[in-house]
Amino acid sequence: MATKRTKTKAPAKRKAAKRGIRSNDTPLPSGPTGLPLANQSAKGPAKGMKSINLALQGGGAHGAFAWGVIDKFLEDGRIEIEGVSGTSAGSMNAVVFAYGMLRGPDGARQALHDFWKAISEAGARYSPVKQMPWEKMMHGFNLDQAWASEMFKMITHSFSPYQLNPMNFNPLREVLEAQVDFEELDRSQKTKLFLSATNVRTGKVKVFNTNEITADVVLASACLPYLFQAVEIDGEPYWDGGYMGNPVLYPLFYETESRDVIIVHINPIERPGPPTMSNDIFNRINEITFNSSLIKELRSVFFVQKLIDQGWIKDEYKEQLKYVLIHSIRADTALSDLSVSSKFANDWGFLTMLRDRGRAYASSWLDNHFNDLGVRSSVDLKKEFL
Repeated sequence: MATKRTKTKAPAKRKAAKRGIRSNDTPLPSGPTGLPLANQSAKGPAKGMKSINLALQGGGAHGAFAWGVIDKFLEDGRIEIEGVSGTSAGSMNAVVFAYGMLRGPDGARQALHDFWKAISEAGARYSPVKQMPWEKMMHGFNLDQAWASEMFKMITHSFSPYQLNPMNFNPLREVLEAQVDFEELDRSQKTKLFLSATNVRTGKVKVFNTNEITADVVLASACLPYLFQAVEIDGEPYWDGGYMGNPVLYPLFYETESRDVIIVHINPIERPGPPTMSNDIFNRINEITFNSSLIKELRSVFFVQKLIDQGWIKDEYKEQLKYVLIHSIRADTALSDLSVSSKFANDWGFLTMLRDRGRAYASSWLDNHFNDLGVRSSVDLKKEFL
């Protein structure tokens, strides 16, 4: 039996947000501070709303694109999010969203804004990868040509985090503990969470559920092994969940009522032409690696759909299978102009630009596919992934 995990200490009371969520900093009508807890009864969606599950990929700062998608869904008001599966930055978005939802949709929107603002501020203080003004003018937010980025890659590829960071300092912990009260989240019945991490010893994915989640779990899900020491939980070491599930889908099939899963892709699946420069080659290898486990799961979903559609399952067993409907918001075009190095960028203008791209893509998706929810998949799995 696993030993009991020590809960993360609850943060001090958060200050009321002074900034809104849009690029022009127009404030929200209300924020999470002082709002009553939202109704946590485990009922179905309200009249006129559709219940869905979200699957959020990891991708460092590019996770701000998913922030924008969630923000637009909450603003739209026709979607109720039952469960969220997340990895790495997707886990952070998931946890902050779930915590904010304790105070309703406006609370979730404000919580996500506050979190990403805190990420930007922490990056300005601690990140070793910064651009000089002329580098930003020449290369935008891609850090490939930045002197600091080249030095950072050389050092982290030569020395381990156990050598470079023996005290195991991680500024993300400070941000998480300031933005999320994990003890309050533990009591939540509002959102079902499934966060993935990779067990270093076994090489298997570990999925943590809502009542298991601490700051350590989120940090484990986002633990890049060349930057941070493995995060130990119950005596087991964990690395970034993206190696084995980016994100995993199966908990959404077995542990939620909704059969609609919307995947928010951060790592482009397709890119035109083969890369020829070393940084571009590394970037593409990274994208393929972190998409592989997800694509395998989607192939399995198609196989089950085919079994049901073609009548290969006896009638007495059909009710035991869930016919999952798959939808996706893909960043193939939205993030195609950004290199892997920009995942380490933390400039507030960059993060809000990604958020606004996510909002735009989510808005287009709602216009084209909202009526598909509960009816049909909006992704041709055979065409896209077989």
